[in-house]
Amino acid sequence: MDFKELQDVPMDVKFPAQEEAILAYWDEIDAFQTSLKMSKEEGRPEFTFYDGPPFATGMPHYGHILAGTIKDCVTRYAHMTGYHVERKWGWDTHGLPVEYEIDQKLGIKSRQDVLDMTVKKYNDECRSVVMRYAGEWKRVVRRLARWIDMENDYKTLDPTFMETVWWVCKQMFDKDLVYRGYKVMPYSTACATPLSNFEAGQNYKDVSDPECVVAFPVKDMEPPTSFLAWTTTPWTLPSNLALCVNPAMEYSTIQDKKTEAIYIVATARIIQVFKKPTEYTVMKTCLGSELVGLKYEPLFPYFVATKGDAAYRVLSDAYVTDTGGTGVVHQAPAFGEDDYRVCLAHGVIEKGESVPCPVDDDGRFTDEVPDFVKQHVKEADKAILADIKARGRLIKSGAIKHSYPFCWRSDTPLIYKAVPSWFVKVESIKEKLVKNNEATHWVPDFVKEKRFHNWLVGARDWAISRNRFWGTPLPIWRSDDWEEIICVGSIDELEQLSGVRVTDLHKDSVDHITIPSKQGRGDLKRVDEVFDCWFESGSMPYAQCHYPFENKERFEKGFPADFIAEGLDQTRGWFYTLTVIGTALFDSSPFKHVIVNGLVLASDGKKMSKRLKNYPDPELVINAHGADALRMYLINSPVVRAEELRFREEGVKDVVRDVFLPWYNAYRFLVQVVKQYEEENGEKIVCSMAFQKSENTMDQWVQAAAAGLLAFVKKEMEAYRLYTVVPRLLRFIEDLTNWYVKMNRKRLKGTLGRADAKQSIAVLFKVLMELTRAMAPLTPMLCEMIYLNLRTLLPESERMASVHFTRIPEPNEEALDARMEEKVRRMQVLIEKGRNARDKRGVSLRIPIKKITVICPNPEVLSDLDSLRAYILEELNIRELEVTKEEGGLVVRSAAPDNTILGKRLGKAFREVSQAIKGLTNEQLIQYETEGKLEVAGQELSGDDLKVSRAFNGDTTHIQAETYEDCLAMLDFEMTDELRKEGLAREVVARVQALRKKGGLQVADMVEIWYECAEGALSAAITDLMSTIAATTKVDLLPLAQKPAAATVLVEGDEEIAGAKLKLVLTPAELRCDPEACKAITDDVDALIQAVQGLELKSAVKALDRAGALPVTVGGKEVLLTHNTHVFLSTAALQKKA
Repeated sequence: MDFKELQDVPMDVKFPAQEEAILAYWDEIDAFQTSLKMSKEEGRPEFTFYDGPPFATGMPHYGHILAGTIKDCVTRYAHMTGYHVERKWGWDTHGLPVEYEIDQKLGIKSRQDVLDMTVKKYNDECRSVVMRYAGEWKRVVRRLARWIDMENDYKTLDPTFMETVWWVCKQMFDKDLVYRGYKVMPYSTACATPLSNFEAGQNYKDVSDPECVVAFPVKDMEPPTSFLAWTTTPWTLPSNLALCVNPAMEYSTIQDKKTEAIYIVATARIIQVFKKPTEYTVMKTCLGSELVGLKYEPLFPYFVATKGDAAYRVLSDAYVTDTGGTGVVHQAPAFGEDDYRVCLAHGVIEKGESVPCPVDDDGRFTDEVPDFVKQHVKEADKAILADIKARGRLIKSGAIKHSYPFCWRSDTPLIYKAVPSWFVKVESIKEKLVKNNEATHWVPDFVKEKRFHNWLVGARDWAISRNRFWGTPLPIWRSDDWEEIICVGSIDELEQLSGVRVTDLHKDSVDHITIPSKQGRGDLKRVDEVFDCWFESGSMPYAQCHYPFENKERFEKGFPADFIAEGLDQTRGWFYTLTVIGTALFDSSPFKHVIVNGLVLASDGKKMSKRLKNYPDPELVINAHGADALRMYLINSPVVRAEELRFREEGVKDVVRDVFLPWYNAYRFLVQVVKQYEEENGEKIVCSMAFQKSENTMDQWVQAAAAGLLAFVKKEMEAYRLYTVVPRLLRFIEDLTNWYVKMNRKRLKGTLGRADAKQSIAVLFKVLMELTRAMAPLTPMLCEMIYLNLRTLLPESERMASVHFTRIPEPNEEALDARMEEKVRRMQVLIEKGRNARDKRGVSLRIPIKKITVICPNPEVLSDLDSLRAYILEELNIRELEVTKEEGGLVVRSAAPDNTILGKRLGKAFREVSQAIKGLTNEQLIQYETEGKLEVAGQELSGDDLKVSRAFNGDTTHIQAETYEDCLAMLDFEMTDELRKEGLAREVVARVQALRKKGGLQVADMVEIWYECAEGALSAAITDLMSTIAATTKVDLLPLAQKPAAATVLVEGDEEIAGAKLKLVLTPAELRCDPEACKAITDDVDALIQAVQGLELKSAVKALDRAGALPVTVGGKEVLLTHNTHVFLSTAALQKKA
């Protein structure tokens, strides 16, 4: 692809195939590494980027593709604006995703199964699968054109990475930020480990669970009375130790009229037990505080012997509400955070003691609960309810649909369970977290200011340990009595303390190592747990470069990172762990700027599911439409504003149709006109990126628009607002293709002269190249394809091997012209309105219409439109334009109040004023526009208080009126024979051009055009307006009957125009001689004609264009044929002379 000369651009383009060619070219020149080498050698400042590590145990999906695209766009932009940007890939290789897969593969059901097979063998199995899909990831990332170093990647299983994680932990430990505690935690029974609160919040589902109301008889109360408690977790009832009421709420003692049983429930929650007031009698009421201390009969006997004295009584706490349940909450302190807190506060349990927790690591009842031993808690609900019912304690049961947390890895229901864990004291640094967050810049900002801020404000201590095997072991050694605890921060320190040198830090490599006690407490042993993998990913800024053991100076120079990006779910994941660790270590957020993307959903709004197959395979979409189209679709969607995107493959296809093809066609057209110019003028085009001074309005405008675009892109990209950049880029593509190119086709093709053609080519090249370079970070392969060809028009010294080695152009101050942009915008609006009017009347643009009149009180608008008169007439195919501020009774105004402004200001008076506004006359509204104020119903209105609109007040028989801004445009559609005839001629031209395209003919291909149609209006239009037709087709149309039988048919078509049949046939143009004229220069006319017919057409045309004559050898003698005297370029030209 290292072109030296401008290459022809095919009409049909397959973007995916072009992308594959670009990728191969990048491989050939090692483009990414070359760009890094160049920026390093230039001494550019560093732009630091951190990439969060994905798991390689699954295939990349649209969420990964989206985040990767955002990261690639920003880092490419940073490189192209003067930075050195290292981009290092990472892999998350530890934790539940890997272990869960191995558990499924090996049929592991419990922790003991792992110990039985040995931790080493288990970890070896984990190690064998962690990089399973790495090859697929590399293929997809490369195909998406993402530039990132996947060869020199980091892996969380690398000893260097793990050693830094140890160092991070030791820093926190030494700052007294790490402790061991006994807390109720979200717990995955499938994975046999506690989870952090933010992990528990990742996977909520709507599920149906049992609900029940259970009776707890009060001891020694007459008549017999029971508290009623409601729960959706019957499996926790065997561990019940107390009941809790709200001390400030009212409770009622009620009697069931049917059974005469007496119950105590919150007054506001009687509805939970009885549907109608007629079903019960209220005996008395009291506050919850009056119930505290009452003892009740235990539901199950399992813990009576050990807890009977302190337990089985009524407690109180404000967390109990009257929004659900019975207002009486059963307390199982091992299985609820509030239960644990309340029971601890009331002395039911004591801190540090073993709380009754008859559930093992795998979620099964232990022999402490013999009636349900070995049953999984969620499966035991039915048996427990049956037992309670048999003993007459089940008052009511049913099912409830509610949102419940599931394990994010195993997709099984979580429980809450009291477990010993290691924690980071997040609550003690909460104020620092909030302060450091304030110093960061988030896009969109509401994520920072609301979601993330609120999460930090409510942050709780972070459980960083997991009772698992495949992970970085906690570097904590302790004595048997837990009185001596040390934290090890490196491999060297471990060797110094233990005398053992290790090369791997996994559990099976360090668990056997002991450290002699310095306090005479025997040997210290490592604690059993490993780190939560979120702790590892939160440590990646330091661990990826083995800080502080290596790269110390470079890391500290680039910290905090300039940029990171991930999905909205990471506000409680990676963004959070990064912030906690960065604050704990350096009292700093580890990033300055972050882009947060939303969730990519299936087209039906549901979560994408492999099982449901409700989304198209990303690779199939890429192969069908191209990766650039997918990238553009994603970043030009609400998802880059942290909103949801319903993915539609049609949307990717629309990008190709509506963006890439018009852009490609503008590029193709430029190449065509350059080649045409060079062929016709024998002059090589050499272009420049400098501002092109021009008297042409559209040249000035398009350069101003390009400069404005570049200024906007610079401003918005520096603020990381991709969602504003892309629409502006697309708008410029629209301006370039549908306005500049379309309105300058004649100039570009040379119809208006050589100088004008060269000028317009230079302008089109400049703005197209600016667009290509500005878009390169977003659509890197399409831009590369265009650049590699167009760069051949630059001086050789300015050509780069890749568009990505160039800089994004700075906005040209000389080109910036806001007034010019506004002037052309006004013209564009009028033309769009004119097209709308034609659509409403059903009149094709090919049919000329009589007149357009624009009435506007703003003289600047009228002046702008008048100065662009020629473009308006051409684009709307209108004979006459009139601009005036004189309304002549043709405009009538109406007004509506600005409800927001006036409603707030006028209060109760707004209704009266609003009614009065509806009755304002045209004259009053003219006064309002002229003077800027008007009194209505005793209130003075001014400024934006009123929204004034205009309407046409005249005969609409031939007039189609369009109102916009302060203007009224009136199009006169009265039709004449002359206008109809010209419309038919334009239709003929359009059919000829379409036939050329169908035949794959290039601009420079010369043809003869033969036609056949019956006598009538169409035939008359062709005959009468032949010169008009030929101005575009470059040759007169000839009757089909005159076509030589031997002529080669290139393409033909049968058309219908205004009900008349038209046959068109295109044959190659041939040099034709006038035999009579040739007799004057040769005796052997037949030999001369034969010699002329043997000449190559294009060479002959060049000779005729250059010298006006064509030398031909006849009978050994050179004869000079004069153009349009002896020799002609077509049969039509010869006939015209005749």
